[in-house]
Amino acid sequence: MSLEIGAVVEGTVTGISDFGAFVSLPDGMDGMVHISEVDDNYVVNIREYLKISEVVRVKILKKNDHGKYDLSIRQARNHKSASFDDLMERFLKDSKERQADVKKNTESKQGKSRGRF
Repeated sequence: MSLEIGAVVEGTVTGISDFGAFVSLPDGMDGMVHISEVDDNYVVNIREYLKISEVVRVKILKKNDHGKYDLSIRQARNHKSASFDDLMERFLKDSKERQADVKKNTESKQGKSRGRF
């Protein structure tokens, strides 16, 4: 079984080193969370953030040359799976804002040109 790149899954911390944490994944494979992918803040001591046997949510970044997964706790935390309705609502809001900007700019240019004649 292979996990999909970009998926957010739960895994168990199986080891910790100065440069990252090793995580056992649902597909029976292992992955590593680099220390830079643990938190949004700069992490000096990873052991202050993670413990062995802790269950963590990770985002699958890629499968490396050794067949192991590169993982991110930071990106999993920031990952939001938006529903179709959420995406459509955001699109409509952005579209209305862009239309308002275009209208404002058009009216502004028309007002300047009318004042010259």
